[in-house]
Amino acid sequence: VQLQASGGGLVQARGSRRLSCTASGRTRSNYAMGWFRQAPGKEREFVAAIGWGGSNTYYADSVKGRFTISRENAKNTAYLQMNNLKVEDTAIYYCTADYIGSLRLGASQWWGQGTQVTVSS
Repeated sequence: VQLQASGGGLVQARGSRRLSCTASGRTRSNYAMGWFRQAPGKEREFVAAIGWGGSNTYYADSVKGRFTISRENAKNTAYLQMNNLKVEDTAIYYCTADYIGSLRLGASQWWGQGTQVTVSS
């Protein structure tokens, strides 16, 4: 499975951005998809995840109420809608896919290349 992330860029604080992650190759619909991020000088951290059916979602406390994860299985694509962005959201965002247990632990089999999100004040 290959994951392609897109949608990163420069955005002003309190603005919005939507990231996309498209899976290709031996794709299956029964895996969870999610996002991690890594800021300069910091460890990679969990951001959000969504179960294969789309009804179960999980968020880091730091993004609850501001970020929304969704997916379209017909397109093998997951989205991360980021609203009310803060300077501290600046990071490289990585999409990932695997069973939800592994994914939430950061132990996924599949990772995308990352997309940079920079939030300016």
